[in-house]
Amino acid sequence: MPIHKPLAEQLRPAGLTEYIGQEHLVGPGAILRRAIESGSVPSMIMWGPPGVGKTTLAHIISGELGRPFFTLSAVSSGVREVREVIATARGSEKGAILFIDEIHRFNKSQQDSLLSAVEQGVITLIGATTENPSFEVIPPLLSRCQVYILKELDLTHLTELLERGRKFLEQLMGLEIRIKEDKALMRVSGGDARKLLNALELVVQAMPPGKGEIVVTDDEVMNVVQKNLALYDKSGEMHFDIISAFIKSLRGSDPNGAVYWLARMVEAGEDPKFIARRMVILASEDIGNANPTALVLAQACFDAVHTTGYPECRIILSQTATYLACSPKSNASYMAIEKALGHVRNHGDLPVPLHIRNAPTRLMKEIGYGKGYRYAHDFEDNFADLEFLPDRIRGTTFYEPGDNPREKEMRERLRKLWKNKYGY
Repeated sequence: MPIHKPLAEQLRPAGLTEYIGQEHLVGPGAILRRAIESGSVPSMIMWGPPGVGKTTLAHIISGELGRPFFTLSAVSSGVREVREVIATARGSEKGAILFIDEIHRFNKSQQDSLLSAVEQGVITLIGATTENPSFEVIPPLLSRCQVYILKELDLTHLTELLERGRKFLEQLMGLEIRIKEDKALMRVSGGDARKLLNALELVVQAMPPGKGEIVVTDDEVMNVVQKNLALYDKSGEMHFDIISAFIKSLRGSDPNGAVYWLARMVEAGEDPKFIARRMVILASEDIGNANPTALVLAQACFDAVHTTGYPECRIILSQTATYLACSPKSNASYMAIEKALGHVRNHGDLPVPLHIRNAPTRLMKEIGYGKGYRYAHDFEDNFADLEFLPDRIRGTTFYEPGDNPREKEMRERLRKLWKNKYGY
């Protein structure tokens, strides 16, 4: 018999008695359970990892209260869609539940559009986020909501879910299903209930029944999953593979590869701030002083995607990615700090030379603090030949300018100033 809905969707609990996990919120006598039972539920932000039951809990709350339920995705909805839902909700006597998945992706104007309806009680907002709402939700909206933190599902929860899924599939397919090993299923799920159930479904459907029985083993799970789940998953291994391919394309000066892997992430709904944050790091680590403007643009990109969000921020991400890919490359700054950190760890806390110590008191001046220091701007080329390293490592070179036009200019200036001291 074909399964039309994913297993996780078919097994979505309809009430609190079937809900697994989050006992601190919905267990007997817990704070959110009491609110639901009293019929007085505040607008709220549910903060927690993927697949721990945020969407399910929102559906349960709506069902328990008997209120209309509207859902929007922050990835694909904007101010217009929010206003349409609010207009419809005004016709409900009890008020409506508005569930917004990934609310951290709403920009300021989109979040602003919710304020009046939340304050007036036209809607009870339930926002779901995997990001800290203190940083991602505007203060006026956050102040009108209760924040509930959802915890990761533990092994007991996941085992119970797996057993529930096994029994359902067994009844549906008319076959005996035996889970001989579950480590691979647990590993593939990464603690995400939805992924766990859907992986089980995928494995069971892919295995030919032998004598009316299906036996699930770790090897079989990995074999089936690797063949069928070669898709981008923003919380699993592919997440790290795709971002790695993206960064390596930028570092390798291939704008075409960079844009392709960027498109894969955009299409999958990857957090644009995550992508932008990685480009900020790359701009310094792999481009550095070969083109200092790269860091400026990357930081501007990070600020801009935070303001705009999807879908428009894809253009900003693409502009920045192509610019970084086409920029000259240098990891000299990165290598310099790594080498310096190595010296710090190997040589310990070497004393600061007296002549470059601060001397805020008379006693410090009397014992030599600051004595012999020469103010660079009092000399030609704003340079005074002083020793700035501890005596034990004097003359050590940490920064080696890269082989690119801009850093070649830096090398020439350093050679002119320091002569043979640092080997420039």
